Amino acid sequence: MNELLWLLLPIAAASGWFAARRSFLEQSARSNNHLSLDYFRGLNYLLNEQPDKAIDVFIKLIDVDSDTVETHLALGALFRRRGEVDRAIRIHQNLIARPTLNTEQRSQALLELGQDYFCAGLLDRAEDLLLQLTHSPIHQLRAYYQLLDIYQQEHDWDKAIHTARQLSQVCGESLHPVIAQYHCEQADYWRQQHDLNRTHQALAQALHVDPNCVRASLLEGELSLQTADYPRAITAFKRVEQQDPDYLSEVIEPLQQCYEQLQQTDQFADYLNGLLKQYNGITPMLVMAKILKQQQGDQHAADFIVKQLHRCPSIRGLDHLLDLALMRAGNITHDHLLLLKDMTKQLLRNKPIYKCGHCGFTGKTLHWQCPSCKQWNTVKPIQGIDGE
Repeated sequence: MNELLWLLLPIAAASGWFAARRSFLEQSARSNNHLSLDYFRGLNYLLNEQPDKAIDVFIKLIDVDSDTVETHLALGALFRRRGEVDRAIRIHQNLIARPTLNTEQRSQALLELGQDYFCAGLLDRAEDLLLQLTHSPIHQLRAYYQLLDIYQQEHDWDKAIHTARQLSQVCGESLHPVIAQYHCEQADYWRQQHDLNRTHQALAQALHVDPNCVRASLLEGELSLQTADYPRAITAFKRVEQQDPDYLSEVIEPLQQCYEQLQQTDQFADYLNGLLKQYNGITPMLVMAKILKQQQGDQHAADFIVKQLHRCPSIRGLDHLLDLALMRAGNITHDHLLLLKDMTKQLLRNKPIYKCGHCGFTGKTLHWQCPSCKQWNTVKPIQGIDGE
C-alpha cells in the first residue's frame, strides 16, 4: 500500500495543479470547488486502500490534452512495471479513446497498450495493435521487435521468419543468423513429427540463410546418425569446425560413433590429432587418451595427457590423469590421489559447461536461445582451465 501511495501522490499533485490552473483561467468558483472535492476524494480513496477508485478519479480529473498525455503514459508504464497490468490497460485504453490525441501520441499509446496485452498474455490483441504500428514510421522498429517476441513465444516460426525479414529491411541489419535458428526450430518440430523430408528441407533452408549455422549441422548429423547414414553424418559434424570451432566438443563423441560403425577408427584418430594441433579443446584430448589406453596401455595414455596439460591446463584433464594414476598407485600414494580425485570431482560437479557471451548466463545444457537474455547463438561451451 505504501508503494502505491508514493506512486500515485505525484499524479494526485499533478491532478490538483492542472485542476487549479484550469479553474483559475476559467475563473469559475463552482468548477474549482467541484475539482477540489474530486482531488480530495481521490486522496481519500488512496488512504482507505481503495486504489482502483483513486485511479478512476485521477483519470477523470486530468483531461487528456497536450500537457497531460505524458502523465497518463508514465502512470500506465509504472503500473505495468509493477506487474499491475490490468490497471495499465485501463489507463492506456482510456487514453486511446480520447479524440484529442495527435498521430504521435496515439501511436505511443497503442504501443504501450500492446506491451500491456503482451505482459497480460493477451497475445492476439497485442499482435493486432503491433501490426497496425508496423505501418507507422514512428514506432515501426519497436513494433517489429515485439512481434518477434510474440511469435517466438507462440512458436509460430513462419510468422517469425516473415517478420524478421521485414525487420531486416527496415533496420538495414542482417538477421540471417536468427532466421536460420527459426528454420532449425521448424526442423526440430518436423523431426518430432517423424517427417524426415520436411526436417531436411528446413535444415537446408537454415544453412542456405546462414552457412555458419552450427545448430543446423548438429541436427543434420544427429538425424543422419539415427538413420545410420554415417557418411552424411560425418560430413555434417565435421562442418562445425569451419562454422565455429568453439562447438567442436559437441561433435567428438557422435563422430567417434560414426567412424566406429564404419570401422574407420584410424581415420578418426587422425582427425583428432589434427584438431589437437590446431585447437586447445579438452574433449578431443580425452577421447584420444582413451584410444591410446585401449591400444597402448595406461602409461602411454598418461604420458599423452601430461604432455597436453603442459600445453593446455584443464581440470577435466587432471581428473582423467588421476584416474589413470589411481590404477597404478601404492597404498599411501593411493590415499593421497583419492583426496585429489575427490577435490576435482567436487570442482567439476558444480561447474557449468556452457555460458552466454551476451549476459553471462551459465548452465549444463546447450541452449540456442539464451533463457536469460533471449539472444540467439550466444551460448557456447566454456573455454579455459575449467572448460574446454
